[in-house]
Amino acid sequence: MVKWRRGATTAGLILLGTFVITAPFIMLAGANPFAAYGEFLVSPLTSRYSGLEVLVSSIPLILTGVSVALAFRAGYWNIGAEGQLLMGAVAGAGVGMLVSDQSRFLVLPIVILAGAAAGALWALVPALLRVKMGIDEVVTTLLLNPVALLIVTALLSGPWADPETGFPESERIAESAQFPILVPRSRLHLGFLVGLAIAGLVWFVLSRTVAGLQVRAVGSGPKAARFAGISVGRTLLTVALASGAIAGIAGASEVSGIQYRLTGGLSAGFGYTGIVVATLGALAMPTVVLAALLLADLNVGAGSAGRVLGVPSQLGDVIQATVLLVTVGVLAYRRYHHKVLKSEVEEAPGEGAVPEVEEVDTS
Repeated sequence: MVKWRRGATTAGLILLGTFVITAPFIMLAGANPFAAYGEFLVSPLTSRYSGLEVLVSSIPLILTGVSVALAFRAGYWNIGAEGQLLMGAVAGAGVGMLVSDQSRFLVLPIVILAGAAAGALWALVPALLRVKMGIDEVVTTLLLNPVALLIVTALLSGPWADPETGFPESERIAESAQFPILVPRSRLHLGFLVGLAIAGLVWFVLSRTVAGLQVRAVGSGPKAARFAGISVGRTLLTVALASGAIAGIAGASEVSGIQYRLTGGLSAGFGYTGIVVATLGALAMPTVVLAALLLADLNVGAGSAGRVLGVPSQLGDVIQATVLLVTVGVLAYRRYHHKVLKSEVEEAPGEGAVPEVEEVDTS
């Protein structure tokens, strides 16, 4: 309960800070901030089409949010979900272009597994550097994101360019590699169920299994976990690969469910937005899904706000960017505050004092 209250407080501070910062810009654009946020958040839920589009937009955010939240729960700061997503998209597109008339029931699991394998492989080097050499994974995972984008660009400008048009996009994947549509006359595809299933699986593992207890213990205190006999290095490596695999599935899902080909603009920064989703969700899988739906709602509502209120649709991007900046600021403050309190406790005199043991969250 303590963690849920802390997470709700953090999310509330982030949303309030975002509103306060963006309200002047909305007024400068000639709109009422409250009316604008109503269009951003409420309007998309008032029709069947826009409501389903919110679910479509939430798919990559759910997967990248779960990916980042899983890593963060173990104390592994994976900032490379964007690159892992792109490599998963490359693998999914590669499989989709190789197959032809095989059964969809056979091909789709291969597409998902290929995306997962590519994402995990892209996450392997930073994980090994962290586990074996103690190199900060924030830097290594972040620096690999533009490398992944360069690989995609090189493929689309060379061997994977459309053979008919010559445009920098791959040829269309086979129909058997395309995710089925869940609701007629919409774009909502199988990836939504895959995202929910993965979120549920990660929640179950973290909260109901011994492996999940070990992950949470390593995230709460690696020294204490090591003293308890838990292999911290192996746990971090496993979590890093699982996190990369989930992000890779997000990339394969975008190819097989939306684009049906590999394109340079396949990701609108989904990997980075996943950090915001994980933070707003307090690293708990049910609320991570809710946070993904909230940001997807905001993304869809940005278009209608531009039409109804006469404000630039880019205001939605401004709000999302502000959410990211405020999130980083809140996290930095909490981390600094935690270090200050910890140093004060360590310096406080008192013999025979029993150290306080942090309760491991079971949610």
